[in-house]
Amino acid sequence: MKLGIVKILTIIAFSGTLFVAAVPLKAAALTTNVSDTLKTQLYPEKATDISPLLIGERIPVISLPAANGQVYDLNAAVAQKPTILIFYRGGWCPFCNRELAGIQGIQADLVRMGYQIIAISTDSPENLSKSADKEKLSYTLLSDAGLAVAKKMGLAFKAPAAYSKTLETGSGGKNVDKLLPVPSVFILDKKGVIQFEYINPDYRQRISPELLMAVAGMLIR
Repeated sequence: MKLGIVKILTIIAFSGTLFVAAVPLKAAALTTNVSDTLKTQLYPEKATDISPLLIGERIPVISLPAANGQVYDLNAAVAQKPTILIFYRGGWCPFCNRELAGIQGIQADLVRMGYQIIAISTDSPENLSKSADKEKLSYTLLSDAGLAVAKKMGLAFKAPAAYSKTLETGSGGKNVDKLLPVPSVFILDKKGVIQFEYINPDYRQRISPELLMAVAGMLIR
């Protein structure tokens, strides 16, 4: 099943609670299984062609190397506390770095609410460490260099040819399919179920720290 992404911020009602999300076209009338997505089209050609997991769906099993090279069990971590899960392109992307820095600025507030922050990118563990040091990030960074998780989440698409060298270098040679994830932010409950998502095919547009804080505060009540 192939779904386009609406390039607007939409407010929808779910179980009596308001959520703010950029959602797939006709998402209210559709349910998507990630395995079906992978079978029908592994690598969408454009960011607008992805079929992401939707609000109410559960994230897949995820184990990825952290910046220190140790394998990190994301599902086990999510089971401990609500999670802000971020997918970004890489430390080479200035828009991503600005977003990560903005989230670092509200980290203490999110932690006080009871959240943890985990960010996933195409970077190798070594390059994750460089980003953490450069941007002074204190939350968890994970390496999805081969985009296995981005594919399962329905976020991966074929990168323009101009990105080929950047992706090869950033991923340590593991991004053999030359894919990019559409930058996204998910809020998960302790069961790994998506409560909120912001997904925008325009990589220059990111959720503001203020809006993320407002939604996170509403969901934790």
